[in-house]
Amino acid sequence: MVYVLGNQHSVLNQFIYEMRDASIQIDSLRFRTNMERASIIFAYEISKKFRYKKKEVTTVLGTAEVSVPIDTLVITSILRAGLPMHNGMLHVFDHAENAFISAYRKYDRDGGFHVEVEYVSSPDLTHKILILCDPMLATGSSMVLCYKELLNHGKPLHTHFVSLISSVEGIEFLKQQIPPDNYTLWTGAIDDELTAQAYIVPGLGDAGDLAYGKKVK
Repeated sequence: MVYVLGNQHSVLNQFIYEMRDASIQIDSLRFRTNMERASIIFAYEISKKFRYKKKEVTTVLGTAEVSVPIDTLVITSILRAGLPMHNGMLHVFDHAENAFISAYRKYDRDGGFHVEVEYVSSPDLTHKILILCDPMLATGSSMVLCYKELLNHGKPLHTHFVSLISSVEGIEFLKQQIPPDNYTLWTGAIDDELTAQAYIVPGLGDAGDLAYGKKVK
């Protein structure tokens, strides 16, 4: 299942607009803040898919019944670009457990590249809801590699992939690599093209660089 929240009329589209706009995105603080605010909206929508039970709560005037989620969550971000999204998720899911994983492009002598996973820190994922955040779903290889690496820490009950912008190619790659019943993809927009360097067009650029500054390759 793929949910494209940008297809709905909501304030999320304002955040996506500002993150795409070349004249606005150069403000790294605003860019990170927009990533966080977009992630709060994603978290709210994802919460509708959880399991709930009714609990009785005592107020100063009596008691009431409230339906509350019962799933155990693990929020995971792909370093470094996913960190603002992770923070946004934690604003909503403050009781969640947390995991972190790094994936980076290692450039080859011929000018190509492959994705390597270097670092993982994760609790046991068995029978929990996994939320895996990465701003850009381009080829999909980083998301799939990280997901498969995380499975070494247990099999989640279900996985929610969250990306601000996704490519058609990346979505198809997820479908080919992961059984459809195992995951849901949440994205703000779907773009059609990838450059030769596997950047999404029109996309928004390098989310990690925009959030935290340019790096040495």
